[in-house]
Amino acid sequence: MADPAPAPRIRMETRGLTVDYGNGRGVRDVSLRFEDRRVSALIGPSGCGKTTYLRALNRMHDLTRNVTVTGAALLDGEDIYAPGIDPVNVRRRIGMVFQKPTPFPTMSIFDNVVAGLKLVGVRDRDRLAEVAERSLRQAALWDEVADRLRSPAARLSGGQQQRLSIARALAVEPDVLLMDEPTSSLDPAATRRIEELVGELKEQVTIIIVTHNMQQAARISDVTTFFLDGEVVESGPTDLMFTNPTDERTEQYVMGRFG
Repeated sequence: MADPAPAPRIRMETRGLTVDYGNGRGVRDVSLRFEDRRVSALIGPSGCGKTTYLRALNRMHDLTRNVTVTGAALLDGEDIYAPGIDPVNVRRRIGMVFQKPTPFPTMSIFDNVVAGLKLVGVRDRDRLAEVAERSLRQAALWDEVADRLRSPAARLSGGQQQRLSIARALAVEPDVLLMDEPTSSLDPAATRRIEELVGELKEQVTIIIVTHNMQQAARISDVTTFFLDGEVVESGPTDLMFTNPTDERTEQYVMGRFG
């Protein structure tokens, strides 16, 4: 008899995570687990808390006044909110790609990619060149920019700028990559390339993506979580979430009857 398959590794987990704004709660008591090298999609109508939750996963709320985060967020079993944990190191291990491309427009393509390494003191030119090429290849951008690495990043198209943002996040070798509606401002061709890239990257990194596009969630994710009014309604394998959800509210949402 064959040995049972090993249990999947839990790369990240939240326990009772709650985010309070000055005038109300963003998310309430969210407990979720994210398996290593899987794509997890967070879906729900606008204002449901999915982006608020995502930003709590790498302490982005530390940069905003009047926001309180309680509960626990664990990376490889260690609470990233524990006393003495350096939030800068947290954001290196848990990278973020935002809704709109975020290249540094006055910097070159090369300098954009290696900005995070330079921030932590890496100066060796050969090392920086090696990382830049590797990261651009991972982001499926190398062949398009290899002959103009010193050109300003602002000259790239929107889709290329978003892949450059992904390359910059990958350059510091994160364990988890957070993506907040990364294709919402892109045309269909660029969107398709980013989706293909997500499928390739999950072989190397755990990905948690917020998307307003349910068809996108169905195409690219292994697990889907439905948020509503700051709470998790349901979470499970993507195919079941879209074909046989257990909660009527999930069914109503994925059928397009609200949101």
